[in-house]
Amino acid sequence: MAIHNDTGKAGEKAAVRFLEQKGYEILDENWTYGKSEVDIVALQSNTIIFIEVKTRSSVAFGMPQDFVSAAKQRQLELAASAYIEIMDYQGEIRFDIVAVLVTKDKQFKINHIEDAFWPYA
Repeated sequence: MAIHNDTGKAGEKAAVRFLEQKGYEILDENWTYGKSEVDIVALQSNTIIFIEVKTRSSVAFGMPQDFVSAAKQRQLELAASAYIEIMDYQGEIRFDIVAVLVTKDKQFKINHIEDAFWPYA
């Protein structure tokens, strides 16, 4: 596996631990629908949260959250719509980003951005 894939997987695991410590219930990880994927699907206070995790080892080209493009947001919306339909969910939803920066000493700096975006209808 490429180093950037290892970094991404480590960031996702750190994000899961972080969210669990905040009291989120993790419903699914790497949930896919067609070509769309949601890194983490979580539940908090009767709200299903679709979470994109972006991990970087440097901010030379921007902060991790800067890499959640409009196209990626549309893919998340497609996957979220399918998830809601399959699970027959009728409640509130939200889209978050968990930005993970891996420091030189292999520590994780996590920035959880709640209600980060609302995909286009």
